[in-house]
Amino acid sequence: MLTVRCLYITEFDNRKTIVVIFLSVGASVPKHLNRLVTQYVASMNLRDIEIIQGLALDDSYNSSQHFFINSLFTSACDRKLIMNGLGSYIPIFLSEIPKLFDEKILKPDVALLQVSPPDQHGNCSYGLNNDGTQSVIRNTKKIYAQINRSMPRVHGNGFIPLNKIDFYIEHDEPLPEVDFTEKLTTVEKKIGQYVSELIDDGSTLQIGVGAIPNSVLMYLIDHKNLGIHTEMLTDGVVNLIEKNVVTNRMKKIHNGKSVCTFIAGTKKLYDFVHDNPQIFSLEVDFVNDSYIIAQNPKVCAINSAIEIDLTGQACADSIGLLHYSGIGGQLDFFRGAALSKHGKPILTLPSQTKSGISRIVNTLKEGATVTSTRGHVHYVVTEYGVAYLFGKNYQQRAKELIRIAHPNHRENLERQAFDRFKHLY
Repeated sequence: MLTVRCLYITEFDNRKTIVVIFLSVGASVPKHLNRLVTQYVASMNLRDIEIIQGLALDDSYNSSQHFFINSLFTSACDRKLIMNGLGSYIPIFLSEIPKLFDEKILKPDVALLQVSPPDQHGNCSYGLNNDGTQSVIRNTKKIYAQINRSMPRVHGNGFIPLNKIDFYIEHDEPLPEVDFTEKLTTVEKKIGQYVSELIDDGSTLQIGVGAIPNSVLMYLIDHKNLGIHTEMLTDGVVNLIEKNVVTNRMKKIHNGKSVCTFIAGTKKLYDFVHDNPQIFSLEVDFVNDSYIIAQNPKVCAINSAIEIDLTGQACADSIGLLHYSGIGGQLDFFRGAALSKHGKPILTLPSQTKSGISRIVNTLKEGATVTSTRGHVHYVVTEYGVAYLFGKNYQQRAKELIRIAHPNHRENLERQAFDRFKHLY
């Protein structure tokens, strides 16, 4: 065991300037460290504490009295804060997040991390979240860390020497778990099947956030020589590696290794990636670089959307005026897949909402953000099939999308398309 050094959260004083905290995100969130900071800030009644965070799996900072959340990718933990003006979202490609810190656009005073215990060389692993952490470390004033023996040691370049950490505390606790396929619906499974049929042997996969992209992995068991180059690594990949479906033999970038920048799933996944040389975690500005992605063969980028209009522009991060998630890496990988030889940018969505509203629409809702442009979207998949939009004009795109819309909405969509485009092919 390490000798515990004090965690000087008294570094936060009641100054007039804003204290900016970068919070390690996703399954790497340092929950115990968060609790210590929030308790101290509340006890001292401090104000103007800005939190910079990505995908949040902890709501410790959801206190309007003390904190303002600046989100790089929004989740249920901070969505209501943004809606109520107690936080905001920074529109950003995931690949460009390191630039925010390296170019001093965001200037964190303190970085709060959760890391693995140091190895024999004194290096702690960032574990489940490499992402933009290294750019933060290069540019923050102080580094606080929670050392947790539950945090896996993940190969790649996500390490920090213990002597570079200003203050740390040892506290073991279970890591947050997410099961993307625990309650898959019949619709989600059907979409997964359709997408799996688009994937050729020897393809390189990127799997986006959400149930539908991850449902695809269930239907790839008979494929051969698949590769992984993805921002997020999930449980579904484990089975494919163990069954020798994922071999990474055909990849040009890091041949033989499954490349990612963050990891989210269940304990089974966390145990699998621990000290596993097949798993390689790298910084997000490398993993999500469209030029790097495109060098791999047959890149299939699989992402989801909330709605898509008849021209092919897709909204994946808002519901009308309500901000929902973020741009993330969808465009990074869609462009990389489009530039890859025989690559396929694949957008997935159910044909309608649970309340029966069509997700394929004439025009996006008022205030809806365009996440993927008409030029980025090539394949669209619902439970009714696959629409191929690349190279098609507006009328042809409308016809393709109406064909995979829910039958209850096709007649109305045809009428709207005719009014908009004057005729259909």
